[in-house]
Amino acid sequence: MRKRFKVVDRKTPMLFPPTVQELLSESHLARFVVEILEQLDLRKFTDAYAGRGKDAYHPEVLIGIFVYGYATGVYSSRAIERGCRESLPFMFIAANTHPDHATISDFRKRFEGQIKDVFTQVLIVAARMGIAKLGTVSLDGSKINANASKHSALSFGHAEELEKRLRVEVEELCRLAEKAESQQLKLELDIPEELKRREERLAAIREAKIEIEARAAERAAREKAEYDARMAKRAAQRREGKTPRGKDPEPPAEGPNSTDQVNLTDPESRIMPVSGGGFEQAYNAQIAVDADSLLIVGCEVVQAVNDKQQLEPMLRELAALPESLGTPHTLLGDSGYFSEANVKACAKAGIEPLLATGREEHYHSLETLQNKAEPLSADADVDPLTRMKHDMKTGEGRKRYGRRKCTVEPVFGIIKQAMGFRQFMRRGLERVRSEWQWVSLAWNIRRMAVLKAAMAV
Repeated sequence: MRKRFKVVDRKTPMLFPPTVQELLSESHLARFVVEILEQLDLRKFTDAYAGRGKDAYHPEVLIGIFVYGYATGVYSSRAIERGCRESLPFMFIAANTHPDHATISDFRKRFEGQIKDVFTQVLIVAARMGIAKLGTVSLDGSKINANASKHSALSFGHAEELEKRLRVEVEELCRLAEKAESQQLKLELDIPEELKRREERLAAIREAKIEIEARAAERAAREKAEYDARMAKRAAQRREGKTPRGKDPEPPAEGPNSTDQVNLTDPESRIMPVSGGGFEQAYNAQIAVDADSLLIVGCEVVQAVNDKQQLEPMLRELAALPESLGTPHTLLGDSGYFSEANVKACAKAGIEPLLATGREEHYHSLETLQNKAEPLSADADVDPLTRMKHDMKTGEGRKRYGRRKCTVEPVFGIIKQAMGFRQFMRRGLERVRSEWQWVSLAWNIRRMAVLKAAMAV
């Protein structure tokens, strides 16, 4: 029986359609990116150009190729440049122009402060499309690797040892130089070069120690405030005739510990524990997600390992959103965000908090499932923490809180897996924040394309 295969003919010229655009399907993401960008006001970008010299690439083009790149796992300026010459979607967005990697990189650096405005405008477009309407918001954080190895970190103790050793080596090199000069010996060592190299390392170590000492001072001030508050509480208990539980806390130690460290590649990144165990050089990326549309409505990057201090800043982010997006009425968060102060902050902002007070059970016991506790009446005279704890024990409260896992966590999962964003390309907190805004913007446009297609069915 004769085998049948499609003909392989590489010699006959390919006959393209009248326009290359016809090679892209009507529902292609590249078309949707252009459709969204054409609705935005980009005067904050265009007004920054002086109009001198040769013609510049339009900001709409450069924003478009960045958004499509981040949405499809292409992040570096060189890879985007290559895409504008070899990839049909990039060529379509760039209108068959070919910005080089330097132009692409410079644009990203130049307009770090303006990308948040684009992020907000896209959310407004989503609201006009009937896709975004704030109600329930889920909050979560995830560690994302910095563009630095944890093995490039230098501890305070090792820095002091290394500094002593280098100073001894500098003295030895100076003695060798004097001996060679007096005895007219020819040394194999290039002493000026060796001295220069050690002086540069000593300068880097001095800067690292200054940074570690500054961080230690901040930590000591924070711990001292906590210590004073605890001691004041215990003193008040004694004045009331009560005996405080346990021993008095030890006052915090001042100065850096020998294990305190700083990364020499990206000093603003931090060693952080990661899921699955172990530690990585990373940043803590935060997002607030609209539970109905899965659009990111707030994003931030912090150096703190703990999420507890990130709730109030995100409340301010939500409060600054345009009125056309609606007003959030419920905030979902895991136990990392739980504290009495955070519950009160939500209540003050007019948002109902549903924050886990402890580790969540994968499977609730029968006793928990059979809990028939009725919700407290709206006019019950109870504090916000008591009300929230009661609501979290009811079946309805558990059901509402259960939306957290299927809203914000999948967004992080898709960003890391489907979009392939697991490590920042840039270094420094402000640059990393800008990059996370690009990622969040790309996710939103990608998600809006999916929701638009679903609405059309």
